[in-house]
Amino acid sequence: MASMNISEVLEKLRQRTTPLQVNKSVEYEEEQFSCRVCKDKKIIIYRVHKDTEWKEVQGFGTLIPESMVTEDDFFAGKVCTPDQGWEWRDTFSRQCKCVEQDRLKKIMKSSDITEEFKKLSFQNFRTEGKPQVIKDSYECAVEYFQEYEAIKDSRHNSIALLGQPGAGKTHLLTAIANNLINRLHVPVLYFPYVEGFTDLRDDFDKLEEKLDRMKKIDVLFVDDLFKPTGKERKARASEWQIEQMYAVINHRYLNHMPIMVSSELDIDEIEQIDEALGTRIRQMCQDFMVLIKGDRKLLNHRLEGW
Repeated sequence: MASMNISEVLEKLRQRTTPLQVNKSVEYEEEQFSCRVCKDKKIIIYRVHKDTEWKEVQGFGTLIPESMVTEDDFFAGKVCTPDQGWEWRDTFSRQCKCVEQDRLKKIMKSSDITEEFKKLSFQNFRTEGKPQVIKDSYECAVEYFQEYEAIKDSRHNSIALLGQPGAGKTHLLTAIANNLINRLHVPVLYFPYVEGFTDLRDDFDKLEEKLDRMKKIDVLFVDDLFKPTGKERKARASEWQIEQMYAVINHRYLNHMPIMVSSELDIDEIEQIDEALGTRIRQMCQDFMVLIKGDRKLLNHRLEGW
């Protein structure tokens, strides 16, 4: 039998493989890997030709080739003939984009932000025709996100939107959270005050774990702090709830860790519930704090048209 080179062998194999078999093979491969680019290796290896120029990445001291081909294409014979393989012996590798995508998914999943809240953004927050204080709260939220990187380690690194229910406080703070996660990859934990403490009260086994997460997460978002109830608008603030919230806020205060707070109460009312807790929030949020007060029919988005 006459000898064949590698190209002839590959051609023979291709001729013996029916289109149906090829498609099944591709489908099988797609099912096997969550990332078809790196095949779950988390890195992509490239081959570089011996004559390729390598350039330094400014500020990193790392050399990167001007041109390269994936090692998969190299071994598949798409780059050169076998006798030229030695010319492509140099390799270069970089992390696959799926690593950052997986990290982002984990951050979002651990944030406890609901699927519905993930849709909230600055773009779909409406200010047209609304009172100036609504526009002020929007501008405050946008500015906070823009300044986050510069202020995150400072004493005044937090934001509080207070006052009128239905005025978009939760929407704007969630928009900040979504942008911190998706654009800056900053871990955020969403804690709805009423539902959060109800869950903790019903399952004390999770209490220490949850409180520890609230203390250590990069940014903590407390929604509807001390939410009032009834006609008398009595704040929901049991001694136990105040004790737990103080422990969390004080830890973050001492360690210069940002908080985002929404509440129907103003800062004076929060201080009346617990002065030590309230004054810490006041100091942390003093550069980014808006009190929304006025005609509730104009301020409450849910009352429009009534």
